[in-house]
Amino acid sequence: MSAKFDALSAVKLKRLIACKEVSPVEVTLRALEAAQATQSSLNAFSTLMPEAALAAAVAAEDAVMRGQPLGFLHGIPVSVKDLIAVGGVTYASGSKAMANNIAAADAPAVERLRQAGAIIIGKTTTSEFGCKPVGDNLLTGITRNPWNQGKTPGGSSAGAAASIAAGVTPFGLGTDGGGSIRIPCSFSGLAGIKGHFGRVPIWPASATPTLAHVGPMARSMQDAALLFSAIAGYDTRDPFSVAGPVPDLLGATQASVKGMRIAYSPTFGYARPTPEVLEVVERAVRTLEDLGCEVEQVDRLFAKDPMDLWTAEFYAGVGIKLRDFVENKRDMLDPAVADVLEGALSQDMRSYYTKVFERYAFRDEVRTLFETYDAVVSPVLPVSSLDVGVNIPTHLSDRNLVSWVYYTYPFNLTGQPAGSVCAGIAADGMPVGLHIVGRALGEYDVVRLGAAYERSQPPGYNLCPALRSVLG
Repeated sequence: MSAKFDALSAVKLKRLIACKEVSPVEVTLRALEAAQATQSSLNAFSTLMPEAALAAAVAAEDAVMRGQPLGFLHGIPVSVKDLIAVGGVTYASGSKAMANNIAAADAPAVERLRQAGAIIIGKTTTSEFGCKPVGDNLLTGITRNPWNQGKTPGGSSAGAAASIAAGVTPFGLGTDGGGSIRIPCSFSGLAGIKGHFGRVPIWPASATPTLAHVGPMARSMQDAALLFSAIAGYDTRDPFSVAGPVPDLLGATQASVKGMRIAYSPTFGYARPTPEVLEVVERAVRTLEDLGCEVEQVDRLFAKDPMDLWTAEFYAGVGIKLRDFVENKRDMLDPAVADVLEGALSQDMRSYYTKVFERYAFRDEVRTLFETYDAVVSPVLPVSSLDVGVNIPTHLSDRNLVSWVYYTYPFNLTGQPAGSVCAGIAADGMPVGLHIVGRALGEYDVVRLGAAYERSQPPGYNLCPALRSVLG
C-alpha cells in the first residue's frame, strides 16, 4: 500500500484504506508524528496514546489485507476531548483537581469509535470542566491556534480544534454544553455539529447533564457528518438518549437547499458583534440566497437574553461537582472558574427552580419560531479572534466568562441541533463562523445548509495558512 494519502478528508481516507491504496499504520504514524511535532507550539493534546494507537492500526491493516469486513471509520485517526471517558486513560477534565483520575470504561461515543475501526491517537485539551470558551487551564497550560499562535483556538474543545486545523487528524470528538464545539470551530475555521440533545449518548453522566452534548469537529461538514453517523444513536445508559432513527447526514451533505426558509439574526436582539464579523457573515447569508434559500432578517430573535438561565444550570452543576475544591482547595482551580462557580453555588432553591421553569418557557418560545423557519443563521461569535490568556474580549468586559459568546448557549437550553462552518476570513486573517440552528431533531437541515455553503466556496478556503502551504 502507498504511504500517499489525502490529509484533508476522512471520507477519502475511508475509501482509500478500503481499496488498499493507503496504509492505516502509515496514516496513524503520520498523525502521531504531527501531534508530537506540534505539541510544543500548539499544546493540543493532554495525553497521547502511541502504543495503543499503533496496535489498533496494525490490527486495522491486517483486516484490510485479509479482506475482512471493515468498520465504518476503518483505520482513520481520531482524537477525543478530555471531557470524554477513554477507558484506562487519564480523565482529568482539564483540572488539577482530577489530575490522577483514570477512566474506568469507554464513553458510548468512544466505544462506537472503536467498533467502527477508528484509531484513537490521544486526548485533547479543554478548559477546566469546559467552563471557559477559550483554551487554557492550570493543568496543561495554554493551547494555541495554528492560524495565529498568539490567539486561542477557542474552547472548551480547544485541543481538538487546534489539532484538526493543523492537520493532525481529519476529525475529533468535542463536547458542547454552551457552545464548546461551535466556538472553537469558528475561531479555527472548522465544521462542527451539536446534534439534538441526546442524539449522541453521554455516559458517565456529565457535570451538566441537561446541557451537555458530544459531537464531531472536522475540516469539512462532510467529515463531521461521517463521524456523527458513527457515534449517534440510542444507548440505555443515557436516560436522555434519543431512541429514533439517526438521519442520513452523509446524504444531507449532497442535498439541495433550494426553498429552505432561513431566519438571519445578526444580534438575536442583544449581541454586540464587531462590524468585521457582520461583514463576513452577511456575505455568507447573501450566498445562501444565491443557493436558493428564502432569507428573512429577524433582528430580535428572543424576548430577552437567556444567559441567566444557562448560568444557573451550567455552573451550578459544575459547582456541585467541584464544591469541595471551591470551598476548601480553591488554589487547585482556575481563579476565574472558581469565582463563577462560587456565585452559582450561592443561589437558593427558589431562585434556581424559578430559572428552571423560565427555561421551559424559553424553549416553547423558540419552538414556535421554528414553525415559520427551517433554520436560523447568525454569527457563531461576536469577534473573529481572542488573544491567548484572555478570557473576555476587551470591548465586552461587562459580560462574564461565557455570556460574551452570545449566540451559542441559547440552543443548549433548548436542546436543538446546531452547527458551525467557516463563513470566511476576516480582515485580521482569522476565520469567522457561520452558525446554523435547526428545529428539534433537525440535524439534516443543519448539515445540508452547512455543506451547501462549503461547496459554494473555493477549495481549501477554510484551511489555516500553515496547512495550506504544506499541502501545496
